[in-house]
Amino acid sequence: MTKKEMFTEIRAIVADHADMVEFIDHEIELLSRKRTSTKPTKTQRENAVIKEQITAVLTDEPMTIGEINVAMGTEYSPQKLSALLRQLCLEGVAVKDTVGKVPYFALAE
Repeated sequence: MTKKEMFTEIRAIVADHADMVEFIDHEIELLSRKRTSTKPTKTQRENAVIKEQITAVLTDEPMTIGEINVAMGTEYSPQKLSALLRQLCLEGVAVKDTVGKVPYFALAE
């Protein structure tokens, strides 16, 4: 439940008290005026570039995270690559197949 929804429900409960309703209306107005930024952050922009590099390296043959890192010629941590590969899998760009405990990634068909 958002703050705005919470204030709206509280407003309905205290409808008999004009000063409280005025305060709640003011708070709801302040929340409505708040700007939300839809611009990607610096990290999101950097990760988009890394995802492009990953998709350029991935083939139809399954690769481990270590093999992807070597093929890219970079020194990204396995955790970072794993997180970005997970995002690519959710986007439908890559597929994950686990053999034993080792995850393998390939381009989606």
